[in-house]
Amino acid sequence: MSETEQTTGGAADAAPLTASAQAAMAELARQRVEYDDADLDLPADTPHGIFTGWYEDAGRTLGEPNAMVVATADDAGPAARIVLLKGFDARGFVFYTNYLSAKGGQIEAHPRVALVFPWHDMQRQVRVRGIATRVTAQESDDYFAIRPRGSQLGAAASDQSQPIRDREEFHARVRELEDRFADRDVERPEHWGGYRVAPYEIEFWQGRRNRMHDRYLFTSRDGSPAALDEAAEWCAVRLQP
Repeated sequence: MSETEQTTGGAADAAPLTASAQAAMAELARQRVEYDDADLDLPADTPHGIFTGWYEDAGRTLGEPNAMVVATADDAGPAARIVLLKGFDARGFVFYTNYLSAKGGQIEAHPRVALVFPWHDMQRQVRVRGIATRVTAQESDDYFAIRPRGSQLGAAASDQSQPIRDREEFHARVRELEDRFADRDVERPEHWGGYRVAPYEIEFWQGRRNRMHDRYLFTSRDGSPAALDEAAEWCAVRLQP
């Protein structure tokens, strides 16, 4: 068997790009959306107040305003994925996951993370850097209890980020749990719960015409996480685009 035959999914196996796909790739450098010329209007003087106002705007405009990118890192380098924001207050931003997943392991080893809210249709984004810590077991229990039952079963069945033979193997695990919890509530697995990202830096970004964007960066005065509703804890500067 030749080296080419031994290779799975290599260049020799790749189907040629269609003409339309080639044209789309060729146009990447010219592809752009021209932003509006609105000035950045900060609705409050604290990061908490500004994010709350912007999130209210996003809720009226976007289908899933709580979708956010979570960036972590390990020895192999940075990693990013989209999760859902499930809590926000002066302490920070909360999301839920499997603590034994790839992201969970990365956070446990390197708790400094970054978040991005990519509100493209509003020509806005919010960028956050902070330290992630586990929420209390009670907070995780309370959130798990309001999840749809199917989502509870999926979370309990999944060894998140680990390989599996096929979808049927996973469905078999779910059916086993359906039988186990047929007459009672699904129990939250101990390895599943929330993280709270406590920010020490948060940027509010507003797109403007000709890429002359407005950017305001809030940094905690001592470089460590601070209460988002305490104006005295934060220093704000305007950044060049």
